[in-house]
Amino acid sequence: MKLKINLLLFVVIPLLSFSAHKYYLSLTQINFKSEAKAVQIIINVFMDDIELALNKKYDIDLQLTTKKELKNNDIYFEKYLKNKLNFKVNSKAKNFNYLGKEYDGDLVFFYLEIENINDVNSIEVSNQLLLDYFPEQQNLIKSKVGKKNKSVLLTKNESSTLLKF
Repeated sequence: MKLKINLLLFVVIPLLSFSAHKYYLSLTQINFKSEAKAVQIIINVFMDDIELALNKKYDIDLQLTTKKELKNNDIYFEKYLKNKLNFKVNSKAKNFNYLGKEYDGDLVFFYLEIENINDVNSIEVSNQLLLDYFPEQQNLIKSKVGKKNKSVLLTKNESSTLLKF
């Protein structure tokens, strides 16, 4: 038994650490800003993942962060996000405004906002970003309303959640 444990520790685990493993994860941060009467949303995804998804979905060649990058790529980003993300605030469906994007290393940050929100008792989130192309995709939701923080991890099998504050 001790030999098997030693074999596992010294041979198998080091071999596994060199295997190629890619994580498919996005982060959606949702913050209610009472002074702005708005729900502000920041989403970050891996650039190569979102680029692959949009290239396949819209039959384009984004070539992000290169000289050949499509000049009108925000059209595709906004269209994709509006198709894959849905929000309800206090049980009422709400549209978000796409404010723009920013590149940082291998990440793309998307900035969204839901306006005219006086208070928040609950937020329902449906997040299906990248699930069509990466079955292992996980979408982490972190929210802050007042002093209350909530987090949940969404997957292909469970892509929506209700956050109560």
